[in-house]
Amino acid sequence: MPFDTIFSWIIKKRIDQIEQFTNNPIQAQQAVFTALVDKAKNTEIGKNHGFAGVSNFNEFKQNTPIRTYEELFPFIEKSMKGQENILWPGKIQWFSKSSGTTNAKSKLIPVTQEAIQDCHYKGGKDLLSIYYHNNPNAKLFSGKHLILGGNTSLNKLNENSFFGDLSAIIVKNLPFWAEIRRTPSREITLMENWEEKIDKMAKAALKEDVKIIAGVPSWMLVLLNKILEVSEGKTINEIWPNLELYMHGGVNFDPYKNQFDSLINLSKLNYYQTYNASEGFFSLQNENKADDMLLMLDYGIFYEFIPMNNFNGTDSETIELEQVELNKNYALVISTNGGLWRYLIGDTVKFTSLSPFKIKVTGRTKHFINAFGEELIIENTDIAIKEACKQTESAFKEYTVAPKYLDGTKKGTHQWLIEFSKAPQDIKRFSEILDKKIQELNSDYEAKRKMILSLPEVIILEDGTFNKWLKSKDKLGGQNKIPRLSNNRTFIEEIL
Repeated sequence: MPFDTIFSWIIKKRIDQIEQFTNNPIQAQQAVFTALVDKAKNTEIGKNHGFAGVSNFNEFKQNTPIRTYEELFPFIEKSMKGQENILWPGKIQWFSKSSGTTNAKSKLIPVTQEAIQDCHYKGGKDLLSIYYHNNPNAKLFSGKHLILGGNTSLNKLNENSFFGDLSAIIVKNLPFWAEIRRTPSREITLMENWEEKIDKMAKAALKEDVKIIAGVPSWMLVLLNKILEVSEGKTINEIWPNLELYMHGGVNFDPYKNQFDSLINLSKLNYYQTYNASEGFFSLQNENKADDMLLMLDYGIFYEFIPMNNFNGTDSETIELEQVELNKNYALVISTNGGLWRYLIGDTVKFTSLSPFKIKVTGRTKHFINAFGEELIIENTDIAIKEACKQTESAFKEYTVAPKYLDGTKKGTHQWLIEFSKAPQDIKRFSEILDKKIQELNSDYEAKRKMILSLPEVIILEDGTFNKWLKSKDKLGGQNKIPRLSNNRTFIEEIL
């Protein structure tokens, strides 16, 4: 029996279970909630909040506060030091590095074995299961799967615990059936030098029959352009004529779609998006050509939602899944088999369907830029511009920042529009100081600067430009402010 026929038969057995939770979503979430609380009742956090006596969600909510990373960190820190039974039974071996915290350069998110097996890997398998269900003639398993992650080095926290990018943890724990179909070799995948790794990946991929590619769009464009550079005139269509599926996530795909279409002109190529992070695998596209994703309700993640019109940080009131409404913005609060309890992850979503529950990611609870996976927050830019002004003896009045997307082989960048009350004499030096300071503050930005981002582009605006824009919007004065960060170019193009 051909490999693809066997693989399709095995992988599609999960479809019945997916249909079960889509048909009974509230019962599925209740089962997850009960299992999580029961599993963790004898941990430190479980004892602190009386998990053993919790019989329903309202009791859990009354006893357990919503927490940010900073507020959960004392528990995480104990786990990082090798202490047992803090957030989750036993010791936690893996911690995924992610940026965005206010008390350190990087967050270290606990990743338990249950989270790896029952959440992250389950999400990957389910996407393939759904894809084969939607495309009965798919032939993915007979070819190779190229997965482009970030920095795949792992670092020791102690004798038994490690930290690194989620992609490093995933590669380290890959099941055999995924490992045998993956390209390039583990040796190349685990290389730390990004440019050298991309070069070796491109050369190795030229020789393979790649059927699946997966990775953040901005990173994948870099690899595809490198492959064309070393291919001696071949097109992607000629190199991978059987390419069938691109699995993407991490950033908004819309700005990249045309670039992918121009590089890969294959009518059978399907784009499938996922929403996964260090904290968990949350949703995936379940239909061809859809622009929303099915919320996965049996991955060991219990969801709560804060309506953004009533958002008040960790003092907000949450609602359950059965109370959400269509096309309203909600902040996500999660309790997980990774040891996160009522964790305010910082992402916002809206529901596009309530039967089944399907979502789109709409942004962050704060202004941000995540066009390339850099997760830049206002705190980073405020500190950086202050430092740049200090070192160049200049002073700014207002600023705004937006991404400038990759164009062919040209790297992306961040475009800063600044009104100065005292402009710097050397704008390039000003930009270099901005860049250096943000790299010191934000590890994801630092990583992307080595990969796909060039030096920030600073444009000095004529005095009064921002006020003219505010006046044109009837927003001059009062509490109206210039948006510091935008994840798209709508506002910045209006100014320009």
